[in-house]
Amino acid sequence: MKDGIHPENYRVVVFKDMSNDYMFLSRSCAATKESIKWEDGNEYPLVKLDISHTSHPFYTGKMMLIDTAGRVDKFNKRYARHNKDAK
Repeated sequence: MKDGIHPENYRVVVFKDMSNDYMFLSRSCAATKESIKWEDGNEYPLVKLDISHTSHPFYTGKMMLIDTAGRVDKFNKRYARHNKDAK
């Protein structure tokens, strides 16, 4: 492999699927400010994922609604408040 083409911050990180709490350890240079203690007792940088192979419909064969940011609830609250004001 060529020298000098890989990032300096390439390290072991934990990836966490936020929709089902599945975690796996891999190498990455993704920027993150959080860390987590892994099964081996060491602390690693944490990269949060919205979806992974354990929750993606292509791999699971199931369709599921993933509302990671509470967008539906925010919309319903805003619409209910706005609709109440209009009456």
